[in-house]
Amino acid sequence: MTDLVNITIDGIPVEVEKGTLLIRAAEKVGVRIPRFCDHPLLSPSANCRQCLVDVAMPGRDGVVRPMPKPQPSCAMTATEGMEISTQATSAQAARAQAGTMELLLINHPLDCPVCDKGGECPLQNQALELMASGAQSVTRFTDVKRAFPKPLRLTSNVLLDRDRCILCQRCVRFAAQIPGDAFITLQGRGAGHVGGELTGGLYSEQIGRFDSTVLDFTDPSVDLDALETVRGESYLAPEADLAGPGGEPGVVDGRAYGPLGNDELDVSGRPFASYFSGNIIQICPVGALTSARYRFRSRPMDLVSTDSVTEHDASGSAIRVDMRRGVVLRRLAGNDPEVNEEWITDKDRFAFAWSSLSDRLSVPLVRDEATGELVPTSWSDALDVAARGLEQARANGGVGLLPGARLTLEDGWAWSRFARTVLGTNDIDQRVRDHSAEEDAFLAARVAGTGLGAVTYRSLETAGQVLLVGLEPEDECGSLFLRLRKGVRAGGVAVASVTSVLTRAASKLNAQTILTAPGGEADAVAQLATSHPALVEALGGEGATILVGERAAAVPGLLAAVDALATSTGARLAWVPRRSGERGGIEAGLLPHLLPGGHPVADDVARTRVQQAWGVETTGLHARSPLPATPGRDTTAILTALADGELGGAVVGGVDLRDFPDPGLARTALACSGFTVQLEVRRSEVSEHADVVLPVAPAVEKNGTFVNWEGRVRPFGQAHASRARTDRQVLGMLAQEMGTDLGCESLTTLHAELAGLGLWRGPRDAVLTAPEDAPAESGEVGQPGVTGLAALLATHKPMLDDGRLQDGEPFLAATALRPVARLGADIASTLGVSGGDTVRVSTRTGSIELPAVVGGVADGAVWLPECSAGSTVRQSLGAHHGSAVVVSPAARTENDTEVVR
Repeated sequence: MTDLVNITIDGIPVEVEKGTLLIRAAEKVGVRIPRFCDHPLLSPSANCRQCLVDVAMPGRDGVVRPMPKPQPSCAMTATEGMEISTQATSAQAARAQAGTMELLLINHPLDCPVCDKGGECPLQNQALELMASGAQSVTRFTDVKRAFPKPLRLTSNVLLDRDRCILCQRCVRFAAQIPGDAFITLQGRGAGHVGGELTGGLYSEQIGRFDSTVLDFTDPSVDLDALETVRGESYLAPEADLAGPGGEPGVVDGRAYGPLGNDELDVSGRPFASYFSGNIIQICPVGALTSARYRFRSRPMDLVSTDSVTEHDASGSAIRVDMRRGVVLRRLAGNDPEVNEEWITDKDRFAFAWSSLSDRLSVPLVRDEATGELVPTSWSDALDVAARGLEQARANGGVGLLPGARLTLEDGWAWSRFARTVLGTNDIDQRVRDHSAEEDAFLAARVAGTGLGAVTYRSLETAGQVLLVGLEPEDECGSLFLRLRKGVRAGGVAVASVTSVLTRAASKLNAQTILTAPGGEADAVAQLATSHPALVEALGGEGATILVGERAAAVPGLLAAVDALATSTGARLAWVPRRSGERGGIEAGLLPHLLPGGHPVADDVARTRVQQAWGVETTGLHARSPLPATPGRDTTAILTALADGELGGAVVGGVDLRDFPDPGLARTALACSGFTVQLEVRRSEVSEHADVVLPVAPAVEKNGTFVNWEGRVRPFGQAHASRARTDRQVLGMLAQEMGTDLGCESLTTLHAELAGLGLWRGPRDAVLTAPEDAPAESGEVGQPGVTGLAALLATHKPMLDDGRLQDGEPFLAATALRPVARLGADIASTLGVSGGDTVRVSTRTGSIELPAVVGGVADGAVWLPECSAGSTVRQSLGAHHGSAVVVSPAARTENDTEVVR
C-alpha cells in the first residue's frame, strides 16, 4: 500500500507519496519552481541551487519550525506536516533564486543571438522571468568574464563551449546513469587545479573528457605519443572546421583519457564515447553542448516541428523532426514514457541525411533497349513498361517479391495485397537476413497476429529475470537496452545472456554471460536446466522474460529450444527484430506462409477472411481468382528460382544486397531475372539490374505506421511536404495499369480493412526443429596460400555500421566503434598474436584484415562486425554466424595451403 503524507505548498494542502521530491510535489499543485540540474529521469544532485525554497517541518516535539536557510527542492523529499514556500510566496526564496541566477550569469557569455539554444534556453527564460519580477536586472560584476578555447570536441558529433556551461552536471549524470558510458565528467573540482602540459593547463571546474592529470589515474601500458600517432592529429592543435562565431580556431580535445584498449577506439581514433551521446545536447539547459551538424545552422523559432517515429530500428522510439525551408536540420527525442521515455540513439538523432543525397530518385527510370542504360521517363510510360513486363514474367513462371523490412504497415499491406491479388503468388518475403523453415513456424506460432503482448518496455523494468538469446540490445535496439539497464539499476531485473561474444552492454547490465561457441547456442539453451539450474528456476518467477533476437534464425534448433524453454518454465517470450518494418511486415503478410494479421496461407478459413477483407469476389460477374493456397518461396528460394529461370521476374523494394544471407546468389538472381521492377528511395546496386525503377518516399515524406518489437502500433505524421509517392500509391497505380483495383488509395479505407480483418485467433502449429537446409561445412575453408588456424565465426551488426541509412553523416560515422577482430585466447596464443596486431580472417571466397583484440569470445572462435567499413562478412567471406573460417597473422604470405586443425 502506498504511504501518503500531507504537506502544504504555498499554503495549498496536497497529499503526495512519501519520498516525493518537493519540486515534483509543487508541480502537482501547478507551481513551477525554476531549475537547471533537475531532470525527472536522473537522480537528484542539487548542483545548480536554482530551485531553493523555504521549508518548515515538524520537530520531534511536533512543532513546525522553519529551516535556517532555503533548501534545494530537487533533492529534498516530502515528509508529514512539511510546509514549503516557493518563490511565489517567500521573499527569501525569491532572493535566493535571484542570487543564484546572478552568480550563474557572472561568467556566462552574452552570445544569445548566435547560440544554438537561443529561443529554447531555460537559462534565458528564467533570467528574463527574474528580471520581469523586479529582481536584480543589472549586473554588479565588473571583472573580465572567464573564457575557454572553444569548441571542445567531445566526440565527432558533440561539441562543447565550456564558457556557457553552468556545471549542472546533467550530461555527466546522464552518461553515468542512463547508458553507463562515463565519457564526460566534471574536472578540476575545487577550482584552481592546474593541469600539466598535456592538458593545456586545465584550470577551474569544467566539464570535459576524463583527464588523467585531474582524476589522478594513469595507465602505464598506454603510450600517449604512439596513441597520438595512430590518431594522426595533435590534440591541442587548432582545427579549421571547428571555430567559434568570431572565427577563432577551435580545439580538438585533451590527450589523456584514462585506460584505453585497442577495441575502445572509435573510427576517428578517439576513445569510443557512447551510442547515446547526443542526448546530452538535448538535456543541456544552456547552449554548452551542440551538434556538429546543427551548430550555427538555424534558430529554434525558424523551425517547423513534426512528431515522428524512428525508421532505424524496431524500438518504435518517438522522435521530433525539425525542418527549415523544406530541409531537415535536426532530430530530437520525443517524450513517450511507455516506449523510449526521453532518450534516443545517436543513429536515430543524427542519421537523417540519407534520403536527401545526390543519388535520390525523383523520376521513374526505364532501361533503354538500345543502350542498356536507365533513362528518365514519365510515370505513365514507366507504369506501362512495368505492367507489361510483369504480366509477361507472370506467364513465364511467376514473379517473386522482395519488399525489404523497412516498410510502414500501410505500405506492407499494399505489397502483400499486390502479390496475392494482382500477381497471384505467395512468393513474397521481406527478410533480407538469415531465415529458415524453423523460423517460419516460430513466427507463425509466437509472433504473427499476437498484437501488443504481455512483454513491454514497462514490464521489463520489474521482470525479475530476463534471458537474452541471439540478441545484443545495445547494438540492435537501443531503447530496449536503456530500459533493461534502468531495471537493473533499480534492482528489478537480473539479466543473463546466451552469446558468443562479450560486449560492453553485458558489463553495463551486470549480465550473467553464458559464452558459447558460434552455432552452439541451441545446445546451450537446451542444457540450461543442467548447466544453470538457478537461472532456469528464476525464469519460472513472476514476470520473467526471454528475449530472442532475429539472429537466432541462423542457428538450427535455437528457436525451437527457446520455445521449449519458455513453455517449460512459463516465462514470457518476445521476439526482437532489428529493422523498423519487420514486425509490421509480419502483420501485413510479407511472409510466404502468412497472410495479414497472422492468418496462415494454408488455412481455408483464414484465406476466406482475408479475401473478404480485401473484397476479393470469387463468384459472380466480377469474380477473380481466389488467393493462392500453397505457401510460397522464402527469400533464398526466390533468389534460387530467379537464378535457375524458374521465376520470370521480380519486384524488389528497399534492400541492400550485402545483407542477404548469400550476396553472390542475390547478384546472380537479379542478373538472371527476366524482368525486374524496383521501388526505392535512392539508386542502389539493385538498380543496375532493374528494368524499371520507381521512386518512392522515405519515412520523413509520408505518414504511416510502424509496429515495434512489442507489437505496439506507432503512427507518425508527414514532416516534409513532398510530391514523392509512397509504396502504397505506386503499387496502386501499377495494379490499376494491370487491370486491378488494389483498394489502397484511401488510408481511411485501408485502416478500416485492417481493423475489420483483425488478428488470427485460430489454431497455431507447434514450433518444431527444422532440418538444416545445407550440409555442414567441411574441408579447407581458407584461401590458397594462407596458413592459419581453423575457427568458428561469430558475427552481428554493431548499431553504427556501414549501412545505407547512415550515408551522408560523416560526423556520426566517425563515432562508430573501430572494427576489430576478437580472437579466442587459444587462437591468439597459438598464432602468437597480441592485441593490436593485424589478423586475416579468410574463406575460399575472400578475406578480411582487422586489428586483433584477444579475448571476449569463446575458445576456437573469432568475432567480426557483420557490415562495417572493411568488414562486410557476407560479401567478403561468403560466411555467416557459425561458419568455419581460417585465422592467420596478416603478415604471413607463405605459399602454403595447409590449414592447422
